[in-house]
Amino acid sequence: MIKKNIKHTFSTGVTIPSLIFIIGVCVLSAAFPQLTENLLDSVKGFIFVNLNWIYVWSVTIFVIFLIYLMFSKYGKIRLGKNDSKPEYSFFSWISMLFAAGMGIGLMYFSVAEPIQHYSNEIFQGGHHINRAKNAQLYTFFHWGIHAWAIYGIVGLSLSYFSYRYRLPLSLRSCLYPLLKNKINGKWGNAIDVFALCSTFFGITTTLGFGVVQINSGLKILHLIPETSFGYQIAIVCVLVTISILSAVSGVDKGVRILSNINILTAIALMLFVLFLGPTVYIIGSFTEGLGNYFNNFFNLTFSTHVYEEETLPWFYKWTILYWAWWISWSPYVGLFIAKISKGRTIREFIAAVLILPTIFNFIWMSVFGSSAIWFDKNSVGGALSALAGNPDILMFRFLDNLPLSGFVSVMVIIIIIIFFVTSADSGIYVMNGIATRNAKNSPKWQTVAWGVLLAALALLVLNAGGLNALQSMTLITALPFSIIILLFIVSLVKALVIDMDYYDREFSASTVPWSGEFWKERLRRIVSFNDKTSVDHFIDNTVKSAFEDLKEEFGANGIEVKVNYLENPKRIEIEIQYDVVNNFIYGVKTQSRSVSDYLLTEENLPDYENKNTFYPESYFGDAREGYDVRLFTKNELISDVLKHYERFIEIISEHKNAIFISSDANQKIK
Repeated sequence: MIKKNIKHTFSTGVTIPSLIFIIGVCVLSAAFPQLTENLLDSVKGFIFVNLNWIYVWSVTIFVIFLIYLMFSKYGKIRLGKNDSKPEYSFFSWISMLFAAGMGIGLMYFSVAEPIQHYSNEIFQGGHHINRAKNAQLYTFFHWGIHAWAIYGIVGLSLSYFSYRYRLPLSLRSCLYPLLKNKINGKWGNAIDVFALCSTFFGITTTLGFGVVQINSGLKILHLIPETSFGYQIAIVCVLVTISILSAVSGVDKGVRILSNINILTAIALMLFVLFLGPTVYIIGSFTEGLGNYFNNFFNLTFSTHVYEEETLPWFYKWTILYWAWWISWSPYVGLFIAKISKGRTIREFIAAVLILPTIFNFIWMSVFGSSAIWFDKNSVGGALSALAGNPDILMFRFLDNLPLSGFVSVMVIIIIIIFFVTSADSGIYVMNGIATRNAKNSPKWQTVAWGVLLAALALLVLNAGGLNALQSMTLITALPFSIIILLFIVSLVKALVIDMDYYDREFSASTVPWSGEFWKERLRRIVSFNDKTSVDHFIDNTVKSAFEDLKEEFGANGIEVKVNYLENPKRIEIEIQYDVVNNFIYGVKTQSRSVSDYLLTEENLPDYENKNTFYPESYFGDAREGYDVRLFTKNELISDVLKHYERFIEIISEHKNAIFISSDANQKIK
């Protein structure tokens, strides 16, 4: 019997170390939950107390850098070739990045966090109005621009280097300007191992907390009798099965469709609470809270609470924990955002990722959090504050104060389930991408295997009570990755400067402008050169003759040149092939554009027989924008080719441009 090897696309240098570490940590958390939790808590506590300034400064730099980039000249650069177009509609794009980034957390913390801040003893000294304002302010702070800036930096770096530089969609690619081809070795593997482990731990922890909340909600609704481990097994199996099916179907189908459905359902729930809850109070609190957030933006951003020792434990438990949590999730969310963002400009990417989700989060937190605080004071006499230590059921107890609470609670559970599925399926998809170095056509069993491993280890840890230890491990990994993200910024700045210089490079001073020698011929072409036959004739004669002469002369100088003839559209190009750098290409093709209606009836203009006019347009091998060459004579066209060739020689002679022009480098890292 011949044993057949199982086909796979795994990168062993990434997958094997990752699995050893993931399984090892999960087994330790399950076998020795208390010991592991105490050990990891000690490490986490040391980092939060002594190195919290690294998180504060890192997140601050992320925010400042993205805001600068959005308004700078680099904002016009496209994530892909200059003519790239987005693959997804704006609504689908926003829905997917939002659902992957924060979805299930909003359901869990939208009531719990404001109530916990409101009832926290460090805010008890003030009037209830100040406590309510502080609760909203810090909730905005933790779920606002700072959180999305972390995701934005990672997603932007991945998108830029993957689609602009044609590097693999991998975290290692973000350090290419600094490490060059070393990203293919141990350094690159180490970065991807870190990303894979961080993603797995983050999703496993979220799955555990999500299952507990769903279990509690089903018990409150009397759909199940208890919150036992047996029911949690059933919930995990159902959720992961749906996630696997969605991930197998791909981003274009399962992930996109579920994200669209869920964001619409979540908006419907939010509107229900807004209009049937304390509407005037909600709108007023949102308005005032927004102003309060902007007024305190810089104080919050740079605050380390070093002068308020009594608030330090709260600062570590909330702000620093949030920054660590968002950073630990950024490899996964950033990879997924990058996967769906090809074709967007940097300015569009930052504006959408940084601003739109932040505004939605503020509205959402105001609708649920402010309503909960209002009910707690004016309706239930502090009953919600009394449940601050039990966040799993706070959302459902809050809904008891609204009409149709049973129906709405079921709706909330459905939203939580879909939010989890959209996080898990995109997570499974991303994990397989990291483990395979973004290989194409991976067998579906690999996606299934990641889902099964996720479910098995989550249940193992959940049953043993090791979920807190796993969460601590996730937060500890955030410290080294915050440094890595800072290096992403250095790498991105270096690349953007070169990028802008490359595409905006002017012709050399030796370029000779047109003379007036052939003005009569040029005028004749201006008034008559507008039909396809004439353009094709120009390409077949003037362009072809110019390129053939150039080919002969290049050959006389020892340079081999090809002249390529292509159709649909008709075009001719001159190509000089190289082994180390990208080929030099200068071509001319037939293009058309629409003519305004009023020009068709204007007598004192050239005759336009229909709404389309044709012209010959130049194009180049590096996707720079071409231009109309119909007014060029043969010699002027030859001169134009030589101008671009001179520019090409000048650019490839500069070492800093290697990441743009080195075909050998691009081939090695694919």
